[in-house]
Amino acid sequence: MELYGIRLVGINAENGRKLLLTLAFIIIVLLARFALTGLSKLVLPGLHNERARFWIRQTISIIAALLGTVGVVSIWFDDPTRLTTAAGLVTAGLAFALQKVVTSIAGYIVILRSRVFTVGDRIAMSGVRGDVIALGFIQTTIMEMGQSPGEQADDPSIWVKSRQYTGRIVTVTNDKVFDAPVYNYSRDFPYLWDEMTIPITYRDDRRRAEEILLETARRHTVKISQMSSEALEKMHDRYYVRDVDFEPKVYWRITDNWLELTVRFIAEAGGVRSLKDAMSRDILAAFDEAGIGIASATFDIVGLPPLRIEERTQEAAQQ
Repeated sequence: MELYGIRLVGINAENGRKLLLTLAFIIIVLLARFALTGLSKLVLPGLHNERARFWIRQTISIIAALLGTVGVVSIWFDDPTRLTTAAGLVTAGLAFALQKVVTSIAGYIVILRSRVFTVGDRIAMSGVRGDVIALGFIQTTIMEMGQSPGEQADDPSIWVKSRQYTGRIVTVTNDKVFDAPVYNYSRDFPYLWDEMTIPITYRDDRRRAEEILLETARRHTVKISQMSSEALEKMHDRYYVRDVDFEPKVYWRITDNWLELTVRFIAEAGGVRSLKDAMSRDILAAFDEAGIGIASATFDIVGLPPLRIEERTQEAAQQ
């Protein structure tokens, strides 16, 4: 093919037809993908179907990518010998230049195959904590959440002092599943054991304080204990998990200044802060009624050294 007297190498009528056919094929695949994605929204409306819609979109994207690849290869490489040679060269180049991308795609396959996590799960991955809101071939998108007081020293530093959204959206490449552990808060067992520590003085009624903590914990977690017990029975089918006690329990710890009462209870992976807020209000009200105070670091002044005040006249001061 010549253009203004210049011969264009590699461009001829056959390649032009293949190029137009390739563009038409890609447009058809994209339109079909768009139509099927829109149809899934109509068939599965509402927030409760968000996870199902996500996996339908993922399946459509994978099928579209495979069809697009096979179609383009079939158009351009009608000779199997040329196809094998080209595939070998492309594979070698991609393996060297796109190592991270290839590893991330492998991580995506591991995530799906091993059920490490899915959309909607609350996880901690590569130092990022939050809910998975999107899962792609290369990276995972997480709605970041804050850290409880016991986690505040971990990187990165978070200003929200509880497991609630910070508002930041963080992306993590999928290859991190090969380098670091992934903590899943809600996949198979969507419950967590949590604790509240309250110090009281040794003069207060410690038995009554323990009763108040247990009564409050049982009242707020009775339904959660029942649901978590059922979830644990399902986990026995997949994992070796010991039977545990879901009933709240109070532990004592003697210190130099006060007695620490720590109540341990089961909570849902989401909503721990609201649960502890409601429990704290009830505990304080019951403590006030029982005349039990919260211990704190105080200093008592038991005595002062004698002070001597001398009055000096102006003449003595001048001398």
